[in-house]
Amino acid sequence: MPIALAYNISTQTSELEELINGCKRNERSSQERLYKLFYPRMMAVVKRYIDEDMQAEEVLNNGYLRAFQKIGQYNFQGSFEGWLRKIVFHAVSDYVKQYTRYNENIVLVEKDQFIHKDHADKIYYNELLQLVQSLPLATRAVFNMYILDGFSHKEIGKELGISEGTSKWHLSEGRRILKEKIEKQNLHLKR
Repeated sequence: MPIALAYNISTQTSELEELINGCKRNERSSQERLYKLFYPRMMAVVKRYIDEDMQAEEVLNNGYLRAFQKIGQYNFQGSFEGWLRKIVFHAVSDYVKQYTRYNENIVLVEKDQFIHKDHADKIYYNELLQLVQSLPLATRAVFNMYILDGFSHKEIGKELGISEGTSKWHLSEGRRILKEKIEKQNLHLKR
């Protein structure tokens, strides 16, 4: 959207405030302009986690809906973009939680590449344990806490003194490394 890319938020604070106040009054035209203004940046946030265009659009729209419902809570302290980004990220997080809750597969990477449980049962436990133990220390800790112990990223963050985002990165990195090692050793093909 060219309008959003050309828009300089730092120099147009009063215009942004007008849009936000219009959204607080539930004015559709203000909501549409604000949506278009931040669309490229917020879609970039969503696309980091969701590759499929239709799902990404749905998640982004859910994020904007939440933002418009909560916009009365924004008090012009701090960056509006940061506030909006946080709400959109929560929409992404909820989508991922919902999607994985009902999924009957073991996710080894974020990009929808799965090893089905039937195949995962064929991986020898000791070999898999050795692969997990070969992960870098912080990545192994996060992987074990999340996968084996059922901790949330928030709980892991508190326990290890890292952010939730860092916890999620370590989990993703652990899955990526394990997937590569499993494929390299052909463990997923053993019967």
